[in-house]
Amino acid sequence: MAVSRRVFLATAAVLAATGVSGPALAASADAAEDRYRIPVTPDDTEADLVRKASQVRPTARQVTWQRLERTAFLHFGVNTFTGLEWGTGDEDPDVFQPAGLDTDQWARALRDGGFKLAILTVKHHDGFVLHQTRYTAHSVASSSWQGGRGDVLRSFADSMRRHGIKVGVYISPADENQYLHGVYANGSARTDRTIPTLVEGDDRTPPRSYTLPATDYGAHMLNQLYEVLTEYGPVDEVWFDGAQGRIPPDKVEKYDWDSWYTLVRSLAPDAVIAVSGPDVRWVGNEGGLAREDEWSVVPVQEKDHGRTDYALAYDAPDMGSRAALVKARPMADHLQWWPAECDVSIRDGWFFHADQQPKSVEQLTDIYFRSVGRNSVLLLNIPPDTDGLLPAADVARLREFRERVDRELPEDMARDGRTTVSPGRVTVDLGRQREVDRIRLAEDIRHGQQVESFVVEAQRDGAWTEVTRAGAIGASRILLLAAPVRARRWRVRVTGSRAVARVVEFGLYRSQV
Repeated sequence: MAVSRRVFLATAAVLAATGVSGPALAASADAAEDRYRIPVTPDDTEADLVRKASQVRPTARQVTWQRLERTAFLHFGVNTFTGLEWGTGDEDPDVFQPAGLDTDQWARALRDGGFKLAILTVKHHDGFVLHQTRYTAHSVASSSWQGGRGDVLRSFADSMRRHGIKVGVYISPADENQYLHGVYANGSARTDRTIPTLVEGDDRTPPRSYTLPATDYGAHMLNQLYEVLTEYGPVDEVWFDGAQGRIPPDKVEKYDWDSWYTLVRSLAPDAVIAVSGPDVRWVGNEGGLAREDEWSVVPVQEKDHGRTDYALAYDAPDMGSRAALVKARPMADHLQWWPAECDVSIRDGWFFHADQQPKSVEQLTDIYFRSVGRNSVLLLNIPPDTDGLLPAADVARLREFRERVDRELPEDMARDGRTTVSPGRVTVDLGRQREVDRIRLAEDIRHGQQVESFVVEAQRDGAWTEVTRAGAIGASRILLLAAPVRARRWRVRVTGSRAVARVVEFGLYRSQV
């Protein structure tokens, strides 16, 4: 059964003219809170699956996150000083000695590089914690650095907010140190735990406590999450991976995802829970590269105490097309708004190593177009060095990267053009002949992701001529032309859509590179 390809396009100017803004937009996003995933069954036909996919809507927090485009990761901890990528958990805390720590320098470099959010590795797999925690001695409190009173998370959070950058935290589910102490993967049962669990000398008077099912280690994580999310100001992204510790194969910690999600939602309702979480998915590689057609609506299944997981392989070449929806049908529980985050490090390693150098501007620019330009958010790791600073070469490269993107996408020539909207197309008259070699498109994702195929055309010698064509759009699609095309009138024409498509950006650029 063929699915109707109804199409409606609107420009940002048209939306503004309707008066749809401010509270109305927020209300629209809030209404989607319960529509970010829709159940599916093995009996659904292809038409059923496509119809349901067209009805999935992002939550307000997901819309906000997808608009960030460039976010940063900061891998920092004992590995910075031991030279390892994955620590052992038995490190001497005193090895952590960032004598020149300057998180304002981090924030300035990220701001100047065009980054809108930064995620700190508050705890990596080794279990060493970068804040003043009550629940482990494997932390900055056990280092002689700053007399045991140092708190990297405090400094990081304050600096980022001071420079207009949102705060994210990575708290590793895997914990080598807690394994050595008999807490991680100890086979304990899930029982009701009171969070926060007050310890000796604890002077907190929590306004609210939580009773949540957890193992011994799950409760340990809950208590650390509680500290981070109540004592360090607003958090906008909580980043989990799904790694297990490097422990014997018969030792497995089944993570208490449901309880962790519940606590995060209560304490940081605006934060996206990423990667091993229901709001944001890992794109499937560590090269920062999205698929050619990257869908934000994908089939998912629930596993292991409520963890959101892929119905198809995490690195499947097609995650959300009609064919992918049908292929996933036997495994999928829901179709879910689960947009992609593309993580990659500016250096070869995730932690600082003195013998490594940052990627070139050309490499970073290519990654930008193949992540942000493909309906994804870029997560670029920039590791601080043993002094507690971002290396000078990396800082310079971040600035050069931003300047290069600004030159690749300078003035949007369509902004001052005359725009005509009709069913299935947007036409822009630039007023005179202009050369174009970069095209940027976006859907109004508050109404879902609908476009499956489109063509961009230019009017030359009185006839419309195809310039380029592609598939999905989503929140951001950037097309690079092999050579500039000179024309006065341009149009985008949607040729396939799941439901009414709302294209709110049709930008035309001439690269200055």
